[in-house]
Amino acid sequence: MTPMAKYMWRNIRDSLGRFIAIILIILLGALIFVGVKATGPALNASLNATVKQDRLSDVQLMSTTGFTSKDVATAEKAAGAQAEAVKFKYVSGSKGQVVALYGYQPGQQLNQFSLQSGRKPVKPNEIVLDQRAKRTFGYKLGQTYTFPADAKLTRRTFKIVGFADSPLYIDNAQRGSANVGDGAVRYFAYIPASQMKMSVSSLLNVRFKSLQTADTVTDHYADLVRAKEKKLKAVFKPRAAARNQELLAPTLKKLDAQQAQLDAAKRLAGNTPQIAAQQAALTAGRKKAVAAVKTSYTWQVRNDLPGFSAYGDSSDRIAAIANVFPVFFFLVAALITFTTVTRMVEEARGQIGAFKALGYGKWRIAVNYLNYALIGGVVGTILGSVIGNWSIPRIVIALYKNEYLPLQPVVPIGWDSAALAGIFSLLATVGAAAIVVREQLAEKPAALMLPRAPKSAKRILLERITPLWRRFNFNQKVSYRNLFRYKSRMWMTIIGIAGGTALILTGFGIKNSIEASGSRQYSEIVKYQAVVRLADDAQPTAARRVLAADDHYRSSLAVTADVTDLTAHGQRQDDVTVFATDQPAALRRYIGLHAQKGGQAITLPASGVVLTQKTAKQLGVAVGDSIRMKTTVGHTGRARVAAIATNYVGNTLYLSNSAYEKMLNVKPTANSLLVRLKAQTASQRNTLARRLLKSGDALGTSYTVDQQKTVSSMGKMLNPVVMIFILLSGVLSFVVLYNLTNINVAERIRELSTVKVLGFYDQEVTMYIGRENIILTGAGILFGYAGGNLLTAYILHQAETPQIVFPLHISLFGYVVATALMIGFTGIVMFITHQRLKRVDMVEALKSND
Repeated sequence: MTPMAKYMWRNIRDSLGRFIAIILIILLGALIFVGVKATGPALNASLNATVKQDRLSDVQLMSTTGFTSKDVATAEKAAGAQAEAVKFKYVSGSKGQVVALYGYQPGQQLNQFSLQSGRKPVKPNEIVLDQRAKRTFGYKLGQTYTFPADAKLTRRTFKIVGFADSPLYIDNAQRGSANVGDGAVRYFAYIPASQMKMSVSSLLNVRFKSLQTADTVTDHYADLVRAKEKKLKAVFKPRAAARNQELLAPTLKKLDAQQAQLDAAKRLAGNTPQIAAQQAALTAGRKKAVAAVKTSYTWQVRNDLPGFSAYGDSSDRIAAIANVFPVFFFLVAALITFTTVTRMVEEARGQIGAFKALGYGKWRIAVNYLNYALIGGVVGTILGSVIGNWSIPRIVIALYKNEYLPLQPVVPIGWDSAALAGIFSLLATVGAAAIVVREQLAEKPAALMLPRAPKSAKRILLERITPLWRRFNFNQKVSYRNLFRYKSRMWMTIIGIAGGTALILTGFGIKNSIEASGSRQYSEIVKYQAVVRLADDAQPTAARRVLAADDHYRSSLAVTADVTDLTAHGQRQDDVTVFATDQPAALRRYIGLHAQKGGQAITLPASGVVLTQKTAKQLGVAVGDSIRMKTTVGHTGRARVAAIATNYVGNTLYLSNSAYEKMLNVKPTANSLLVRLKAQTASQRNTLARRLLKSGDALGTSYTVDQQKTVSSMGKMLNPVVMIFILLSGVLSFVVLYNLTNINVAERIRELSTVKVLGFYDQEVTMYIGRENIILTGAGILFGYAGGNLLTAYILHQAETPQIVFPLHISLFGYVVATALMIGFTGIVMFITHQRLKRVDMVEALKSND
């Protein structure tokens, strides 16, 4: 080993604390940068692996007339398609709970459920229930499960032999909606297909082999599925007519036979009134039979399944956050590392001078310090990248099991993120060493072997304010002079503390703001508690009679509710909810419409529409612009944007009945009720929904509390990531503060030893440094408040979805925790510094290098 190499390793040994600090800061930066960047792709990859393993269908069809083997063959005409028909229906189960009931067949290939306990149903009287039925409703293995008679099954009682998860239902909180019971599906179940009284299958699952390598929650996959769905619709277009003929054939054959008999009788007896009447009856019967058989299909893809859209939004949101937060985190770490390495090389100016005097070349001397920085940067990057890529995604996936079905962790190696972390790390370590070594090597050996001349003292601004300056004691004056004398150190400490505060505050801000989107939407804007969809041709008064019989009913407002597609300036926004009413003043009690700018209350105008803020942003329109609208039933029209309203969840358009008629040239018909209710329990809500469905005047009831739970679950899903942010930000803040204080003490050890020799007590010597830390901590915290708000606002903007706007909101608790942590870290660092200064060797420190 060469003398220079020995010196480098000795230097690492003698400054082990600083070397470890460099590694630790780089490690933390790389850990969160690589780890969080890997989390979004890992969530997607884990879901992809799960749905691929369970062979989840890409497209599902439901038919009004059922499916046969011919339909399976028809579906498989589309290139690469694998199709499977199954029996399925919604029924009322035990305790009146709505169940999505599937017929199980051994050897089933698609949408395979995965057992979590027990076994599959083998005997006719066996049933497997959703894991949610066990977790939420307390069912157990071996219990008897009873269906009511209207479920129309071969038998009514079954033995529970297993609990399972299904790729069709990845969200633990929701199972979709149905047109039976209270309208909300509680769980799914599988019984032997032979026990379902159905002559044909009711559901057709289709899977495409070529789509299984695509990321299931991306727009790319959605485009591929849309193309496949288009091909399926093309092959099924003639199939609908053929299916009608299959079903009509027996009836038409019978009618044709009767027709032939009448024709024979007519030839023999002539066209008597009786024969004419029979012919008319047969013709009417034929028309009625044809009209009664009409095959139509309902199509859905994976994104229409409960939870898929929310899961995709969640992983996208984490990916958006990962593009901002870890970068800022890493920049703070890199900045402090840069300072540490710079100080390390500056301390070695005497050795550099000695090496130059001994005849070593500039490059040979520089390599010694570059290798020191390189080793620290590489070790920190490798450790941080490996730990981050392995741990953070798995922690998040493990904690996601509370919201989604258990996923097998699949974490792709983030080579690109690790490479970026390596580049940043080397810039902060080797780059800093190169810059400072270059400056040092430009000096003469004799100058390098002398201590750098201290900065000359200058009057600071506070000294010019004489009345204030006179009130300060000696120690205070020294502290203020030192603060402004070493400006680079002052700003570096402020930036380090501000960065740590901002990162902690941002962690809380992300969580609080996402939660605020739901709480504000359903308190300030949506003031009704339920929406009742009226049956066709039903009058609002009929449904109101059912509502009025409930003790929790307060009032209701009849509205025309629809879904529309909007276009403007070449932009398009699909699936926008429309509410029209003939009582604009009364609407205020149900929906709080306030202008996005200014906050003034909005009253629906006689002409023009009111858009919510996200819809307006997506279309790129402002007040006064024109938009084009096309409803689901094909009505089109154009109208002016009269106002843009604050809104956090969903895309909605509001207008008066008169504006609706002017815009679409059709008179609106009330088809829904916005209902205000007193506080209800879940059981009371379900009871009311069942009564409305049973009356025949309502197609279904949706409660805002369920929607609010869905929105609030977004915050819960981000909790693991946010907690990781806060924890690691706190660790980084402590390491940064400790490192900067160590640098400060090392730079001023002669000065501190001098005041100690002059008779200052240990506490006074510590406060010589500590007072500056307290001032800089306070300034850093204030800057951190501003930085935290700016960073949170930017991240929220990046994390927005086409459906949700996140208002900037950081709770007082977040500020308190961030402040308390920074003050606590400062206190701990001051205590450690105090213990160090008590043991300082004053004689050694005051030795002259001259």
